[in-house]
Amino acid sequence: MTGITDVSALLLSRIRDVADYPEPGVMFKDITPLLADPAAFSALSDALADIARSTGATKVVGLEARGFILGAPVAVRAGLGFIPVRKAGKLPGATLSQAYDLEYGSAEIEVHAEDLSAGDRILVVDDVLATGGTAEASIQLIRRAGADVAGLAVLMELGFLGGRARVEPALAGAPLEALLTV
Repeated sequence: MTGITDVSALLLSRIRDVADYPEPGVMFKDITPLLADPAAFSALSDALADIARSTGATKVVGLEARGFILGAPVAVRAGLGFIPVRKAGKLPGATLSQAYDLEYGSAEIEVHAEDLSAGDRILVVDDVLATGGTAEASIQLIRRAGADVAGLAVLMELGFLGGRARVEPALAGAPLEALLTV
């Protein structure tokens, strides 16, 4: 095994399944063992930074909360700025917000209005693509700020939840890269 196969195997070996969390019937994918392993975390950061460079991104957006953990080192490794997209009410100053529906209700995310502008090419980074609601809302928010979406990169896609089908139309041809699909 070489290259991406080695990286995928390393990453997958460091993700722990936690049954019945946060509720019965859910198999939670815990990435904290991966984050605690410097070789695995470094390999993940490098793989996502390669995606950032290949898309021509000028900034990385990390989605709250684990997207912050992944996106910040990606931005540093790719030589780009990092922009946090937060849950509503967590950022001081002027913000742009985007509401979206979840399977169990609704939520809202925000970004500082001055952090994104015309000419920016944004790579959205998150840990997991599940149903796609947060990713889709972040793409809409980025475009409303006047920036372009360079792509979406995630550690893991939960293919059985159908998030890709929801997000790809919003991406409008920009790539969706998942290092792992389970």
